[in-house]
Amino acid sequence: MAKEAKRRPKTSAPPDRIECDARLVRPAAEAGGRPPTWSFLVLPAAASKRLPSRGMVSVEGTFAGVAFAATLNPDGKGSHWLKVEAALRKAAKKDHGDDVALAFAPVTEEPEPTIPAPFKAALAAAPPKARETWDDITPAARRDFVQWIESAKLADTRTKRVATACDMLAKGKRRPCCFDRSGIYGKNLSCPTEATD
Repeated sequence: MAKEAKRRPKTSAPPDRIECDARLVRPAAEAGGRPPTWSFLVLPAAASKRLPSRGMVSVEGTFAGVAFAATLNPDGKGSHWLKVEAALRKAAKKDHGDDVALAFAPVTEEPEPTIPAPFKAALAAAPPKARETWDDITPAARRDFVQWIESAKLADTRTKRVATACDMLAKGKRRPCCFDRSGIYGKNLSCPTEATD
């Protein structure tokens, strides 16, 4: 009988710090809307490849020397983008068109996602099994459900996804099925469009 290989205990070493520069840009205004007050940047491909997932990744680090914590979003092309609120941009003394030095690492514990009000209400009214499954899954899995619902472009589709999510959870499903977390294959996720004026 072959000897079983000894298993080494897994250690949770802190993730490697990622450093890069990226250009800060202004998003285009939605049709008929006012220009957004936030900015965004797209990570260089080499920096994005070092992240543990092609999907959303929560990170902590510095933005032009200013501490920040945020969730990087998939751009649908294999990289990630960062939404930069006006307060962070002003604290870092950066403007649109500036290159920003970033240093960050994935967080060791995923934060809880913000649950949209319609989904929160539907979960409260759902069968007990749906709420039990929701409470039992990880914050990353809860984030996947929220991202899947919010990635729908039409309000009617989001409403249908809320009902489908509650049904999946009631059946004990722990992730939304057939959801491409990266947006690469489903073309369901992308970064904002840069303003041209």
